[in-house]
Amino acid sequence: MRLDIPIIFYCNHAYWWDGFWTQLCTEAYFKQNLYIIIEYKQLVRYQFFTRLGAFSIVRENPREALETINYAVEKLTEPSEKQNALWIFPQGMIEHVDKRPIVFFNGAAKIAERVLEKLPAIYMCSMVSRIDYIEEQKPELFLSFKPPMCLTKENFVSAKALTAAMQCQTEAHLDELKRLIVERDFKHAEILVEGALSINRRWDLFRAYIFGWKKWVKTKEG
Repeated sequence: MRLDIPIIFYCNHAYWWDGFWTQLCTEAYFKQNLYIIIEYKQLVRYQFFTRLGAFSIVRENPREALETINYAVEKLTEPSEKQNALWIFPQGMIEHVDKRPIVFFNGAAKIAERVLEKLPAIYMCSMVSRIDYIEEQKPELFLSFKPPMCLTKENFVSAKALTAAMQCQTEAHLDELKRLIVERDFKHAEILVEGALSINRRWDLFRAYIFGWKKWVKTKEG
């Protein structure tokens, strides 16, 4: 992947925490210039998101929405030694992870269209998340990335067609992630962050310690 070509990560929006793991992934894997579009009402309520590179969009006001698109295009096309990356949640609101059909606003596609007026290409990457329980007291967060698609002036059809393709990709991607979780197929997974031990894990360690200690005592006593 060429670092001089910007990238848009388009994601489902099922959880309040979505803005945090964008930074975790960027710091751990991508080392990019991070920008996130967050709904204005959420950004006013949780202003610390601005420290993560977040800026707002007001969809109810077409003029302000256009200003947000212009700003996003500006940041994505700025010269930089690092790749410019925009994370966006085109659903525009938090919706249940299994809700179908998924409906996207056209903002992400419009931004891609405008970037292609200035640059020869832009990457589009599907990223989905799901929280589930895996034989544990506490839930786990699963993130999945598809290989980026290189969008060029030659293969770009329209913003409407791109939005429709993104919706289909996201639905299929979420269904695939759910299947992998149900089948416990984690052979290609990596652990990004480990939280505190759940009660069942602490109990397992406690039992292992007690039983191991008793076995050691019995062995020492002969």
